[in-house]
Amino acid sequence: MYKILVVDDEEMIRKIVSKYAVFEGHSVTEAADGMEAIELCRNGSFDIMIIDIMMPELDGFSACREIRKFSDVPIIMLSARGEEYDKINGFELGVDDYVVKPFSPKELMLRIEAIMKRSRGRASENKEENEIFTLGALKADVTARIVYVNGERVEMSPKEYDLFFYMLKNKNIALTREKLICEVWGYDYYGDDRTLDTHIKLLRRSLGECSKYIVTLRGVGYRFDTNV
Repeated sequence: MYKILVVDDEEMIRKIVSKYAVFEGHSVTEAADGMEAIELCRNGSFDIMIIDIMMPELDGFSACREIRKFSDVPIIMLSARGEEYDKINGFELGVDDYVVKPFSPKELMLRIEAIMKRSRGRASENKEENEIFTLGALKADVTARIVYVNGERVEMSPKEYDLFFYMLKNKNIALTREKLICEVWGYDYYGDDRTLDTHIKLLRRSLGECSKYIVTLRGVGYRFDTNV
């Protein structure tokens, strides 16, 4: 059972999500705007948060930016728009997934489960002895999930870290687009190739000169190539 925070100024949306979440055995707390969401996150803990972008008082982007200052709770962002700019903005703030309205409540539940599986996997990995990987200007603490380029720490969104370390773990192996989406977003993920492409773009920007190690395989997918 997960403790879910649902944030949306539309009561109908909150009730629909809550209905399906409670049916799945989860507990739900509702908030009508970004300010209320921040206060709830400061005064309590949640396993995952679902938040709309366009809200009164404080929009979803601003709320996520503030929450990320003190919490790494997984976040699914809701929006009536599907522009790449909105998705990139959300992913840069550390949002784990992005759902465009109207959406299927059942699909949303599957996305929640996929994200929580990934979160539990990261927690388990962090108990292992630190593994350090170095390549040119790149240094990665695999266990602590910390990346350095030329000695400077690189800040990434949670999903960028997931994508980077999965590719690193499978270095020099051709990874199909389907394989990356399946493994990084979870087996029940219902996204599309554009989500993967957006994260590859963001990851390459974060890695700077070390982005050369992420090689595009036309018609196939991508490879983390140590021989570049």
